[in-house]
Amino acid sequence: MSGRTGSDVAVLMGSKSDLEIMKPAAQVCRKLGLSVDVRVLSAHRTPEQTAAYVRDTAKAGTKVFICGAGGAAHLAGAVAAHTTHPVIGVPIASGSLQGMDALLSTAMMPPGIPVATVAIGGAENAGLLAAQIIALGDSALAKAVAAEREARLQKVLEADAEVRDKW
Repeated sequence: MSGRTGSDVAVLMGSKSDLEIMKPAAQVCRKLGLSVDVRVLSAHRTPEQTAAYVRDTAKAGTKVFICGAGGAAHLAGAVAAHTTHPVIGVPIASGSLQGMDALLSTAMMPPGIPVATVAIGGAENAGLLAAQIIALGDSALAKAVAAEREARLQKVLEADAEVRDKW
C-alpha cells in the first residue's frame, strides 16, 4: 500500500454478503462529501491483511473505520487493536440470535480498546457518526452534517403535516 492516500472513512465488512447492510454507511459519508474506501476483510480469515490495511491506511490519512460483522463480530475489535483512530462497529443480524450476539461482541471491548457501537444493522448511523467525528475539525463538513440533520427534521415535519391534514 505504499504511496496510497487514505480515504476519510474506511468501511470494512467480514463478508461480501454484508455489503447490502453496510452500503448506507458509505452512501451517507459520500453524500456529505467524504471519501470512502469499502473493503471485505475478515478478523479471522485474513488477520494479517486486515492489520496491515488498518495500519497503512491510518498512516495514509484514514480518519475513521466503520466495521460491520455478524456472529462473533470480532472485526471492529481487531481493527481497534491496530489503530488509535475512531472505530465504529455495526453488528449484523445473522443466525438464530438475529444479531444480539454480534451486538454484545461489538460492544463488550476490553478497557483501552474502545469501539463505538451502533444498533444492529445501523450502518447509516455509523456513517453519520463518522461524519460527525470528522466534522469536529472541519467547519464545512459540520455545516453539511447540520444541513443533513435539518433535512431529516423537515421530512418528519412534512409527514406530520400530511397525517394531520388527512386525519
